[in-house]
Amino acid sequence: MGYSLFQEELNIINIGTSIFKDDLDVQRASSVQFSWKPPAGGSPALLQALDRVAEWEQIEAANRLAVQRIREAHPYLVDMGTALTSIPGMEPDLILHAGPPIAWKDMCGPMQGAIIGALLFEEKARNEAEARELAASGAVRFAPCNEYAAVGPMAGIISPSMPVHIIENREHGNKAYCTVNEGLGKVLRFGAFSGEVISRLNWIRDVFAPAIKRGLAESGGIDLKAITAQALHMGDECHNRNKAATSLFYKEISGHLLAAGLDGEGLRDTLAFIRNNDHYFLNLSMPACKAALDAGHGVEYSTIVTTMARNGVEFGIRVSGMQKDEWFTFAANKVQGLLFPGYTVDDAAPDLGDSAITETMGIGGFAMGGAPAIVQFVGGTVEDAVGYSAQMYEICAAENPQFTIPNLDFRGSALGIDIRKVLETGILPVINTGMAHQEAGVGQIGAGIVHPPQQCFEQALLAYASRYDGKE
Repeated sequence: MGYSLFQEELNIINIGTSIFKDDLDVQRASSVQFSWKPPAGGSPALLQALDRVAEWEQIEAANRLAVQRIREAHPYLVDMGTALTSIPGMEPDLILHAGPPIAWKDMCGPMQGAIIGALLFEEKARNEAEARELAASGAVRFAPCNEYAAVGPMAGIISPSMPVHIIENREHGNKAYCTVNEGLGKVLRFGAFSGEVISRLNWIRDVFAPAIKRGLAESGGIDLKAITAQALHMGDECHNRNKAATSLFYKEISGHLLAAGLDGEGLRDTLAFIRNNDHYFLNLSMPACKAALDAGHGVEYSTIVTTMARNGVEFGIRVSGMQKDEWFTFAANKVQGLLFPGYTVDDAAPDLGDSAITETMGIGGFAMGGAPAIVQFVGGTVEDAVGYSAQMYEICAAENPQFTIPNLDFRGSALGIDIRKVLETGILPVINTGMAHQEAGVGQIGAGIVHPPQQCFEQALLAYASRYDGKE
């Protein structure tokens, strides 16, 4: 009876080394390779921590509360102001940067270049040599944007005199901040600091920001959550593709600028600046996500990730149930994707920028399945994009019914990255992002896909288990 099995066509599942699967393929046998890895890479310490926290009943309630606060957040663009007068704790000698904490001497080329540009813009240095000397002297302090309720794309530099968007979460009352997107080409966020870069920053400060401020005074605030939700239905994922979102914002702000009574030239130039910059909404999407995620931070026992950020050297995450300024970091990965002609992966700086705040919120790479055109920018296929979005549900605690993905039958985007699930499944969050050249000022050289280092989540779990052990 048992021997009849071998008289039938076999459909074989191979578990373990793929060498056996290769032999089966040679014999044209029907087989599939089952890729299995032990949770947490089989680390005894991590497995023990996972087993320990699995017994803590407080976690699920804490995660529901954290996700609820994030989901209920309602960010509005309410004003423009300078960083010094708008960001709590900002000081004249302080410069904010993307990613986790880092010292000047350890910064990547684009970040150092952007700081040089900021010191030139602030008129604290007359040239590159003076700026480098000042940055290294200790007279200027550096801190992560994320520790000041702010975010910045790529190098993410915010200096005291720079204009910032002021976003208010009207559900919980907290605010978030971000600079104005400069557009493409030679720009500060990629480390450029030539005369044209400084001139553009001066124009943004002296002409553009005052105009937007007057328009916003007429508006009563612009609903960024509504724009994001609509843009997701129009082919954006609100990280690397913002064509629809910028157009929707342009539609909103233009009427308010007309009502503000601006002079003809100022009005024309302000509108043209937004109209010609498809990435403008990125610097609104990011602080909108930041305001929502900050509302979900500080929930005791929560294992939900509230920050993912990179400084071009290290990748860092923060977790709701841990201390506000407690980072878990590891060396940043290189972005894999499409390079502009003439460049190689060796030319690229490691992963850089605060823009992964969008993925932390469940959009960006998490919503690629609804933005098929993004694959032309970051590489891969539409099937890949849909697969990434579908896979993210396995590592998240919930979904966001307010941000839905048409290509997934309008399923809510995955929300609430859970450090436990990341380690249990071995699935890492997906981020789509631009690639910066490792040298200051060269600019963007491509775009692609990157994942956080698993070690960030391993550190976070061990620290979490240590903090709460015995409290349960």
